[in-house]
Amino acid sequence: MTRAEAKRRARVGTTRVRHMVAGLLALVAAMTVSACATDDDRPSIVVTTNIIGDVTREIVGDEADVTVLMKPNADPHSFGLSAVQAAELEQADLVVYNGLGLEENVLRHVNAARESGVATFAAGAAADPLTFHTAEDGGPEGEAGRPDPHFWTDPDRMHEVTGLIADQVIEHVTGVDPGAIRANADRYAKQLNDLSSWMEKSFGRVPADQRALVTNHHVFGYLADRFGFEVIGAVIPSGTTLASPSSSDLRSLTQAMEKAGVRTVFADSSQPKRLAEVLRTEMGGRVRVVELHSESLTTKGAGADTYLRMMRSNTTAMVTGLTGA
Repeated sequence: MTRAEAKRRARVGTTRVRHMVAGLLALVAAMTVSACATDDDRPSIVVTTNIIGDVTREIVGDEADVTVLMKPNADPHSFGLSAVQAAELEQADLVVYNGLGLEENVLRHVNAARESGVATFAAGAAADPLTFHTAEDGGPEGEAGRPDPHFWTDPDRMHEVTGLIADQVIEHVTGVDPGAIRANADRYAKQLNDLSSWMEKSFGRVPADQRALVTNHHVFGYLADRFGFEVIGAVIPSGTTLASPSSSDLRSLTQAMEKAGVRTVFADSSQPKRLAEVLRTEMGGRVRVVELHSESLTTKGAGADTYLRMMRSNTTAMVTGLTGA
């Protein structure tokens, strides 16, 4: 074979390879476009907090895409959205959010989505919300008349909300199978019933004279109402972690704890424990700080990565913290 002929054959081979590569790239592009079109056709549900997000995923199953905006271990009172996440809200078929002022930096985006025609559901408002205690009725000084957004600490209220979320999905999300949604919701409701019974039995080990709670901020009003506890007070006398305690707030709380014989403060793991440590200093180091996962789920495998595991973990920690067992 001559050198010229060898070069010609090499050029032919190179051209064939280029054509094959171009063909493969065109195929991949076509598949990508097809996949994107398929993804766009799937129903989309966006949930603001990771606690309600976990519950919503249990209800929805494989019937729709569920996007949860709040990351694990985040504080629901202070987390914000990226521009991409804000756009996802306005493109959803349904937005499920806690409401009652919980997601303070996100609610304006939820409102914008609603104004653009997106169906929205406020789970907290549908859960027969409680209000904060006032100094006049013997409770800690707080935000009188403001609804408490932390309804999920009562598993019975979460049970009720589960059925309502299922109703919203069936009504507003086109393309889902109502039978599958109902079956998922019923299955999960049974697990919530089991959780409620287990918590009641567990809290039954706490003597009547030790059923007093002090937390970083007012987060366990629903749990106290359901299981017969008394909320003595909170380091931050508010329903949000964005508030700050005054010296008089700490003094009043210290006096209330001394009077009730309380030596345990429950602090959410998603918040700095500095304020609880301040209270420990106020009381001469005689305060035990117990970490809970009360407002956010953890990362997978970290002990509270689902609502059910979070509630069981918190119950165990609270019983141990209050009884010393």
